[in-house]
Amino acid sequence: MNALSTGLEQALLDTLHTPPVRAARAIVFAGSERAFSAGADTSELPAMTPDRIAAYYRGSGSVYDVVSRLPQPTLAAISGYCLGAGFELALACDVRVAADTARFGLPEVGLGILPSSGGLTRLVRAVGPALAREIILFGERFPATEAYRLGLVREVVPAADVLAVALERAAFLSSQPPLAVAWTKAAIDAAAESSTASSLLMEQLAYAALNKSTVEA
Repeated sequence: MNALSTGLEQALLDTLHTPPVRAARAIVFAGSERAFSAGADTSELPAMTPDRIAAYYRGSGSVYDVVSRLPQPTLAAISGYCLGAGFELALACDVRVAADTARFGLPEVGLGILPSSGGLTRLVRAVGPALAREIILFGERFPATEAYRLGLVREVVPAADVLAVALERAAFLSSQPPLAVAWTKAAIDAAAESSTASSLLMEQLAYAALNKSTVEA
């Protein structure tokens, strides 16, 4: 079920820092046909003392934020279960392509915790606080068609095609000027997190930087 244990998170984090990944023009995350990821490895929860939790977010638990801040476009090809930390990883990506078999949900509240790897914040920004409350507090699973209706996925495709479609979208994004992609991603993040004045300034500075690099080229 591709449980996101701390070991798997660390392996993913290490992979993201390798030269081939750093040089990639786009990155696609995929799981298995049965599950993109069914969530965190809950067997690790009892050992998570406050000190260990703090260390976790400085270490392997930082992978979700690292994914969200990559300069390259990131895509999630989602089949089957996309729950808990798996959903949080998908939300950290720029684009999500879902199979018609995909099922989404954030069940953490029922376990006595809450989504804490960026999923809560990103879901609020994606669908607004009212819908985020319903999704998180009820913890109900919902199908790919509902995720599409809410704007959480770009498209829903047959399960057999989900990876191919995600790779096709990645190929298109890879063909775009990488500096323009990176600056645009940064400007969008600024727009979501900053005042209007700060966001407009970011747009203008990014445009100036891109225009300068284009002229020099």
